[in-house]
Amino acid sequence: MDRIKTLLQKLDLSALQGIEIGALDRPLVPKSQGRIFYVDFTDTETLRRNYTGHPYIRADRLVQVEGIWGRNTLREAAAAVAPADYVVASHVIEHVPDLIAWLEELRQVLKDDGEIRLAIPDRRYTFDYYRAETRLADVLDAHLFGARIPGSREVIDYVMNATPFDSTMAWNGGLPEVRRPWALQAARAVELARDVVDNKNYHDSHCWVFTPHSFASLMEMLAETGYLKLKCEWLQDTGRNQHEFFVAMRPCDDAQQVIASWRAAASSVEAPEEKEQAAQAELERLRSRCGALEAERSQLTREVQALRTSSSWRLTAPLRALKRAFGHGAG
Repeated sequence: MDRIKTLLQKLDLSALQGIEIGALDRPLVPKSQGRIFYVDFTDTETLRRNYTGHPYIRADRLVQVEGIWGRNTLREAAAAVAPADYVVASHVIEHVPDLIAWLEELRQVLKDDGEIRLAIPDRRYTFDYYRAETRLADVLDAHLFGARIPGSREVIDYVMNATPFDSTMAWNGGLPEVRRPWALQAARAVELARDVVDNKNYHDSHCWVFTPHSFASLMEMLAETGYLKLKCEWLQDTGRNQHEFFVAMRPCDDAQQVIASWRAAASSVEAPEEKEQAAQAELERLRSRCGALEAERSQLTREVQALRTSSSWRLTAPLRALKRAFGHGAG
């Protein structure tokens, strides 16, 4: 699966104005492919310092940030190009401190027929495996406080529970083998959280944790409570041996349409417990089938044994030997 083609499907990049958030060194839309405006939480030089020596991000290949969105609103950060035709972000939504405000700011920089495209990590196949999925109460609380940096609770949860993880192993039914030492991680988590509380410093964390089903269900609840005016265009479930899902959404002021779109999206992807139940049911079916086949094999073995010990089998033994001698292959 080509993740970029999937995420950007049916977008004419050459004709549209886009905004990409958090592109770092691997933009989904390079400047060579379309009119794109790069936004991040800080400037390029600061990002370069932060990522120098990073094992996965090439500091020398970072895009040139054109709009800084952190303590500014997205409308302020992207004023040069808004309203845009689309906004795209890969593995960004889970980092934003105020999910409700973030989604609303995305809507505000779009044209009426614009689209948002997001790639979102699936908790079940990432280092968030041991973390609880985000609840409506968590999101409402962050919004009530107008969070602009990850809160102390989010930092603690992230630092204590993020676990080295092999997504392929998870797809094959395994579990992470390594849990970080709780005491050591708790001490580090509290240290960083105290820095958040006392000094209001930013510590990058996964504030929110999703599966495709939990995400769609959460969006439905946000729409029902009046906090979301974005309808779901499509949601693509996490592919086999992959660790992320994709979603497209559009501005919509019709609350019932928004609610219905997310309800349909939630029903199109199984909840984790439903997948587990389906897998267990299939396992039981296969076990039952294997049991039936074993019983059939045992019955046939008994019948063959009974035939071989019967008097008719002994009486016809010379005839079978004669047929074998002449190459007829009788058993």
